[in-house]
Amino acid sequence: MRPENQSSVSQFLLLGLPIPPGQQGVFFTLFLGMYLTTVLGNLLIILLIRLDSRLHTPMYFFLSHLAFSDMSFSSVTVPKMLLNMQTRQQSISYVGCMSQLYIFILFGGLDNFLLALMAYDRYVAICHPLHYTTIMREELCVLLVAGSWMVSCGSALLHTLLLVRLSFCANNTITHFFCDLIVLLKLSCSDIYLNELVIFTVGGMLTFLPLSIILGSYICIGNIILRVPSTKGLFKTFSTCGSHLSVVSLYYGTATGVYFFSSSWDSKDIIASVLYTVVTPMLNPFIYSLRNRDIKQALDMCVNRVKFFKRQSLNPFVAVRSTVR
Repeated sequence: MRPENQSSVSQFLLLGLPIPPGQQGVFFTLFLGMYLTTVLGNLLIILLIRLDSRLHTPMYFFLSHLAFSDMSFSSVTVPKMLLNMQTRQQSISYVGCMSQLYIFILFGGLDNFLLALMAYDRYVAICHPLHYTTIMREELCVLLVAGSWMVSCGSALLHTLLLVRLSFCANNTITHFFCDLIVLLKLSCSDIYLNELVIFTVGGMLTFLPLSIILGSYICIGNIILRVPSTKGLFKTFSTCGSHLSVVSLYYGTATGVYFFSSSWDSKDIIASVLYTVVTPMLNPFIYSLRNRDIKQALDMCVNRVKFFKRQSLNPFVAVRSTVR
């Protein structure tokens, strides 16, 4: 590209969602409600796991980190989208765009690893139940989560640094509602061969390795089920793994539709990415609360505690009124 066709970009323009101007208010209310549901739902999951000692197990330790990751993943993109819809200002600074990209890749990659760790935990619990406490020690769980954070941070930093070195053309319009790596690469005037190579090698490895762990774990679980064909064992297995399988299907299904079956970022691909970045993090708390007996019991216990303390706080006032009479 000739030098006169290049420019130093200080900001980008986010076109946002393809919403008619007259319906901006309706969609703003809709997405605000979805975002608040995401934050409150995932915070509730973290709080329940923290308060209920029965949930202090490896599975729920991983789930608490997944809830935090989902909440952060949605918080990277949705607040900026809502701000742009409300103020009608579509600009985002260069530094802000690179920061958003880094955090988006970080928590997207972290979700992959956490889902794989949860699948491995179910594999050990079902296929090696007598050795579960020995294998899934607290130290190992902390080490696995810490390793997932480190690898995700390293991957996000690598992609961001490789993008920062590129030059961008005079056209700084992003046909999306957030700074996505693929869209930004299309705006660059520089050679992006190295970026694409890293995406296919490092990005592919960090995506398919967790997916392979998930598939391998459930293949082994399926073999165990087929060896002992009992209705009770089948029901117990589905009650244990059903929530995780639902989340995995939702996460990888929407991500595959966005990044593997989209040739160009048109309105359909942008709407599909809403499912990946907004809807999926919102639905995860519902999936785990509606399909998980332990979470339901913890929620009931928390509600009963609140009612008990509320009654206790009202008792002194009742006693005072009785004395006065």
